[in-house]
Amino acid sequence: MRNCKNVLHYIFGQGSFNQVESFVTRKRNAENKSIIYCLDHYFKNNGLANRLPLSDWDQVIYVDTSKEPFTPYINTIVKGLREEQRLKPGAVVGIGGGSTLDTAKAVSILLTNTGWAEDYQGWDLVKNPGLYMIGIPSISGTGAESSRTCVMINPERGIKLGMNSDYSVFDQLILDPELTSTVPRNQYFYTGLDTYIHCLESLNGRYRNAIGDAFSQQAMLLSKEVFLSEDMLSEENRAKLMVASYLGGCAIASSYVGVVHPFSAGLGVVLGIHHGLANCLVMTVMDEFYPKEVEIFWEMVEEQQVEIPRGLFKNLTETQYDKLYNSIIVHEKPLANALGDNFRDILTKEKVVKIFMAM
Repeated sequence: MRNCKNVLHYIFGQGSFNQVESFVTRKRNAENKSIIYCLDHYFKNNGLANRLPLSDWDQVIYVDTSKEPFTPYINTIVKGLREEQRLKPGAVVGIGGGSTLDTAKAVSILLTNTGWAEDYQGWDLVKNPGLYMIGIPSISGTGAESSRTCVMINPERGIKLGMNSDYSVFDQLILDPELTSTVPRNQYFYTGLDTYIHCLESLNGRYRNAIGDAFSQQAMLLSKEVFLSEDMLSEENRAKLMVASYLGGCAIASSYVGVVHPFSAGLGVVLGIHHGLANCLVMTVMDEFYPKEVEIFWEMVEEQQVEIPRGLFKNLTETQYDKLYNSIIVHEKPLANALGDNFRDILTKEKVVKIFMAM
């Protein structure tokens, strides 16, 4: 087990968003007057921005989450910030789901390091600490709030890969379940299942350890309590899922995912399918790899009466299948974690196409 880093501080509970001003104020001084806020564009018209302690120095970036973060999009944001003739920012605040939180991480890192987003996709490539980061998730499941990865799609290379670095761990979290109360039902399920999937992959992999197992087991227990209950959106369950998401991100910090996430990444890169839904689509055909967990997945789907589209990939072109295969097989560490060092012999191109056609 390598040396692991977790989030330094967090505050949890209904209404804890109201503490954002006290955390931001601590990071302002004569040299660092401005704060950069990265908000999911959903909040542009729903009033949350009006609750932020904004000063004339601050900058609010509404992150377009209609697509997952692309390296050119991140670079455009950073280029604009680098060209701004303002004082050095005191902090970056991310408010939203995994895409927004990852965008905030990337902005923080790239404002203190040279180069561009694609230069840091991989493991431990970041040289300098980023700006102080505050993460405020508004949906639960991705674990982006507590993980060390910052996931981006690189269209030029045809891959979905993160900045995996201790420097991409948030310094402060505000975990307020109240912010998840307006999430649409299907989206709440798709994204929430990311925690369950993170942990089942970790617990079925080769790189297990006692700490990672403890995080994963508790996160899975909470996930099952939420999604096998009558009302996954109750106040109690939204609080449970936020805790599960945090623990799931901590679990992955000391382990790896498995087969599901590389397939899901392929769907994101080639077909533009968002991560949560992509995970659920992949889970429908993972019986060979995770039979017990797939059975529980279907129980959750039935209990919550959510919609999982089927039959989407039967008529793809050979070129699309080639791209899907290449964007999956590049994820060596997760696939080796799940299948062993000979994972390429198991996941042949023909095998991968067969799996997609079964979805």
